[in-house]
Amino acid sequence: KMKEYILITGASSGIGYHMAVQLAELKKDLILVARSEDKLKKLASELIGIYGISVEYIVKDLSVVENAVALYREVQDRNLLVTGLVNNAGVGTYGEFTKTSLEEELKMIDLNISSLVALNKLFVKDMVARKSGRIMNISSLMAFLPFPYYSVYSATKTFVLAFTETLASELEGTGVVVTTLCPGPIDTGFYNEEMLQANMMKSNKPVKPEVVAKEGVKLLLHGKGKKIVGFMNWFLSNVPRVTPDFLMMKIKKNLAAKG
Repeated sequence: KMKEYILITGASSGIGYHMAVQLAELKKDLILVARSEDKLKKLASELIGIYGISVEYIVKDLSVVENAVALYREVQDRNLLVTGLVNNAGVGTYGEFTKTSLEEELKMIDLNISSLVALNKLFVKDMVARKSGRIMNISSLMAFLPFPYYSVYSATKTFVLAFTETLASELEGTGVVVTTLCPGPIDTGFYNEEMLQANMMKSNKPVKPEVVAKEGVKLLLHGKGKKIVGFMNWFLSNVPRVTPDFLMMKIKKNLAAKG
């Protein structure tokens, strides 16, 4: 019987890193993907050493869409069976849209959207053919609450949520389950100093990445649909339903501004 691997993008830090560790504890074999060879190599050898599992790593910068296709091809060439996929690689920028870098934003769209779509497309076909498999795409609380000063980032995460929910519906009855994890603020290198000064961060404290990873592992292995991590975030995600749009945007603008 072939070994079954779970592939995690953005595996060298944050949620991806902690999911890798927690899946290794559950004796799952892993394929780790990120840009940094040093970090991947170190993590892979640690996980192999501690848990005695099989860990492969592939170095790819997924902000270049061709690399997503190349990643899939490499997995095929190495004859690795991927039964679980976690699309966690993502970046965000904060700032006034008129002042942020166009180049960075287009790369963000390629990473957060285009590469994610490519990996879903390529791996899901194989999973459907085998009648089993699980994919988890990482969205964000901002899919429910698009924030000013995070205009492009919010929009990419809104895309991920809409895309994943509709794909999950198409795949009903195929044996392939696609889920979405929607974390709120997380205590990782993702937020720079400027972002941390925003009022929102003071009112809704970032949670530890290992907590989010734990919810992610549960959702990936056993869950369905979408999961918003944390009660406060669940509550916030529902506020727009009962609040008029013009007022909602005012509130969000205030939250996103620096205090």
